[in-house]
Amino acid sequence: MDDLSAITAALAEVGPRLKRLRIQRDVTLAELAAATGISKSTLSRLESGQRRPSLELLLPISQAHQVPLDELVGAPEVGDPRIRLTARKVNGNTVLPLTRQPGPIQTYKMVIPARRTEPELCTHEGYEWLYVLSGKLRLLLADHDLVLGPGEAAEFDTKLPHWFGSTGEGPVEILSLFGRQGERIHVRARPRSSKK
Repeated sequence: MDDLSAITAALAEVGPRLKRLRIQRDVTLAELAAATGISKSTLSRLESGQRRPSLELLLPISQAHQVPLDELVGAPEVGDPRIRLTARKVNGNTVLPLTRQPGPIQTYKMVIPARRTEPELCTHEGYEWLYVLSGKLRLLLADHDLVLGPGEAAEFDTKLPHWFGSTGEGPVEILSLFGRQGERIHVRARPRSSKK
């Protein structure tokens, strides 16, 4: 069924739905007319399908019956908005891709096991941004040897020798944004500087 046919079919069902609702609530056309300010004849034509439904007519009816507008027009239910992602193991880490579409920047949630403590520096094209959710992340980057805790972030050009893993104290959970072509991550919100 194409979009136009679906709309036509939905509109054709509005009248019978309005009539069923009114009868179930044991409300007469005269009572509904008094409650909505819409004439009895207009309500009757609307229920029989002789009058096309409009927001100006449906909103007062919705308020009078105290039902959502969606119920009057038979709007389809919105599907479950949750995204079901599948984690995979990559080099001993649990990696959950959060980006579903191909694009310049990909986002991952990673869990690095406590046993991943042996540095193996690498270089490649790209730019990476890391945010620590939990645990302690050890980051080796060129001449730097850093430990990042929850709430801390780092960004770097992946052409620099780098490695990240656990400090050995426990697993580390991070968010990683990676741009293969060297795209930098632009953070627009910045914390206010505290004035003392």
